[in-house]
Amino acid sequence: MNDCPAHPSAGGDSPARPAADATSAGGSPGPAPDGTGGTGGTGGSASGHRAAEADPEAAPGTDPGAVTEPGAAPGTDPGAAEPGAAPAGEAGAAPALFTWEFATDPYPAYAWLRAHSPVHRTTLPSGVEAWLVTRYEDARQALADARLSKDPAHHAGPSDAKGKTGIPGERKAELTTHLLNIDPPDHTRLRRLVSKAFTPRRVAAFAPRVQELTDRLIDGFADRGQADLIHDFAFPLPIYAICDLLGVPEEDQDDFRDWAGMMIRHGGGPRGGVARSVKKMRGYLAELIHRKRENPGDDLISDLIRASDHGEHLTENEAAAMAFILLFAGFETTVNLIGNGVYALLCHPEQRERLQRSLAAGESGLLATGIEELLRYDGPVELATWRYATVPLTLGGEEIGAGDPVLVVLAAADRDPERFPDPDRLDLARSDNQHLGYGHGIHYCLGAPLARLEGQTALATLLGRLPDLRLAVEPGELRRRGGLIMRGLRTLPVEFGPGRPPAEGDTPSTL
Repeated sequence: MNDCPAHPSAGGDSPARPAADATSAGGSPGPAPDGTGGTGGTGGSASGHRAAEADPEAAPGTDPGAVTEPGAAPGTDPGAAEPGAAPAGEAGAAPALFTWEFATDPYPAYAWLRAHSPVHRTTLPSGVEAWLVTRYEDARQALADARLSKDPAHHAGPSDAKGKTGIPGERKAELTTHLLNIDPPDHTRLRRLVSKAFTPRRVAAFAPRVQELTDRLIDGFADRGQADLIHDFAFPLPIYAICDLLGVPEEDQDDFRDWAGMMIRHGGGPRGGVARSVKKMRGYLAELIHRKRENPGDDLISDLIRASDHGEHLTENEAAAMAFILLFAGFETTVNLIGNGVYALLCHPEQRERLQRSLAAGESGLLATGIEELLRYDGPVELATWRYATVPLTLGGEEIGAGDPVLVVLAAADRDPERFPDPDRLDLARSDNQHLGYGHGIHYCLGAPLARLEGQTALATLLGRLPDLRLAVEPGELRRRGGLIMRGLRTLPVEFGPGRPPAEGDTPSTL
């Protein structure tokens, strides 16, 4: 297959086509890589998990956070512009958001918003009204502004709108008291308890296990000459890694893979499947917490239990919610980091070859800066998770009302030419790369060190063991998943010649 074409948004702040900036529910995002034959899936982190807009009880194909795929049934997307519509020719024409074209390449629309409406009020596909923040400086301010609360109780919208934010099923399963839904002082207390699991020293000690998992997964498809890198590799790697970190026994980890796969189908599975999977996970975590209280181990859940027993006042609901969000958020960004990262390298062969030469020489510097550039260029988290104004405030010249939802568009901020020279160019050696891919402020992604380790290990090992990796389909055949927060591919079919077995020292340490 041919190399990918240049990124369609390359060339700076080009305008997007005019259309209404909100669309209704559209096509189903398709099945997830849940270990049962699905073909797509998502990935995420503790600052940027998929805070999906979906009703967890919605029927397949009615996901209110999904974009509409070309060819969807008539009437499913009355606000969407037709594919191939002419670009906007004037500053007053707002770009179309949340269409399938937008999901494929949102960067021209974000460039228009940065230039003409950097803090933009819109109606999301779910019907929820929110502000989108697209410029880098405004985004940094919003991410660190204590007046923007993470607690959904501050949302001033009607009750039905409040039910369309957060992770599907978490309310019914009593799993809402986690880091992504709370403010200080509770946030400070809970983050302090769990942060010990993600220190550089502990993550570095986990590196051999990540390498072992990586090689095992590649061994599973290396002899086939083809694979779907989402289903076969990017999805299971972080699932198994975070299960190990939490202390989920190996014999139970495939159950977690199935539940996670259902949770991220986001409307593509059976009716009520998301809520049922969340409830099953909640029940399992409660049982596991009881078992580890009687027989603790060297794992994160045991550490949470020990902290609670020593007066840290961690309730059972808080412990279960913490384990849930670390599992759910601890794999999502990594799935998309690996998928988007490999795709970007396949689309930029000169950058890929440069990285391969560096790795072959035993160097680690380009791998480290390269991961940061991939996070900036087409990162796994498109929008930071929900925030709500606790008081009226001014942001980017706009008056935000108390109770208004605010969504920081990380993907737009990380392509801001005022902060990043030539922002639409992929440069693995880019220096001064203070991207917002893992957030900013007190809600900066707790699992970022682990996600970086997994991303570095995955890319270095793939490029080393499968040096002629190439796309097995035309780039135009690839589809992005629906949903609001995360940005990832449903599938990534690749082909390759005979690979080589793993060798000691394959992955240079950068931690």
